[in-house]
Amino acid sequence: MHLRPRTSPTPSEPARGAELTISDLRVEFPGRPAGGTPPVDGLDLTVRPGQIVALVGESGSGKSLTALAVTGLLPPGARVTAGHVTLDKEDLAGCSDRRMNHIRGNRVAMLFQQPKATLDPTATVCGQVAEPLWLHRGFNHRQARTRAVELLRDVGIADPERVAGSYPYQLSGGMAQRVMIAAALAGDPGLLIADEPTTALDVTVQAQILALLRRKQQERGLSVLLITHDLGIVASLADRVAVMYAGRIVEDGTAPEIFADPQHPYTRALLRASLLRSEDGRLYSIAGSTAQSRSLDHGCRFRPRCSVAEELGISRECENTEPTLHSCGSDHNSRCWASPTPDTHERMAGV
Repeated sequence: MHLRPRTSPTPSEPARGAELTISDLRVEFPGRPAGGTPPVDGLDLTVRPGQIVALVGESGSGKSLTALAVTGLLPPGARVTAGHVTLDKEDLAGCSDRRMNHIRGNRVAMLFQQPKATLDPTATVCGQVAEPLWLHRGFNHRQARTRAVELLRDVGIADPERVAGSYPYQLSGGMAQRVMIAAALAGDPGLLIADEPTTALDVTVQAQILALLRRKQQERGLSVLLITHDLGIVASLADRVAVMYAGRIVEDGTAPEIFADPQHPYTRALLRASLLRSEDGRLYSIAGSTAQSRSLDHGCRFRPRCSVAEELGISRECENTEPTLHSCGSDHNSRCWASPTPDTHERMAGV
């Protein structure tokens, strides 16, 4: 049960985008059998103020665990064993539970997959949108209700007064996601983490939700970490792209450069798989699975699924040593022996 705050709300300026820096992050399940790579292993990622960064990859690559590590909401048994997560230079990994409770919903907000399953089925829409207002912003309950209705209207919900009194089971999927967005924005966060925000929504509703997210991001100057496997969403929304595979970033760069000139074989495979059909009319899929890479303790993690190494005659390098994430262009990096660098240009000239 929450106590009613005694303070009155004070006008707040629109949120300024926060800076998120993830350095050498490792997330493990210590109770699991030894062997294999951690689900998140040595991850480096930066979201600058006002920037939308897309973290993309297949299921099982470690994207959602990364988001949960940032918010301190890791599932039972999982824990951060190395690295740092800083938000505007504050180390979140070292924060107490009480401090994280203040940060969540206030400085950082998160949109989850399946919003109807995430919303509390026993609480009204108004109660859930209003909670950050009286918990973090100093509103009393009457003021919070008024503001909650305004937020519902602002995210495009018709008849917000009626919807405010509804329960999650009475909402469509698209409306539930709009409610989640309103609740996320209620505390004026600097960083919004959106984990597959359009999962299970039809194409028309997806477009509406994405347009809404872009509009609110621009209005408030929000920083956004967008987690998705849908490269169509990335192309329409992101400023930068970080491609994650088996716990590591394998390529990152500006969205235009990643789409125009992908360097890592995994990135190119993801782009091909995003097409409905290949040139011969068949669906394209990436052979194998991330499970093959999780058992490797040396070399390139993508090599069991990669044909490039054999074609270029660099299989031995790929099997023995994992490449570093190195520069392969202007503000563009790739973790692949075949990606162009000053030394590989010379070596590949005779291939």
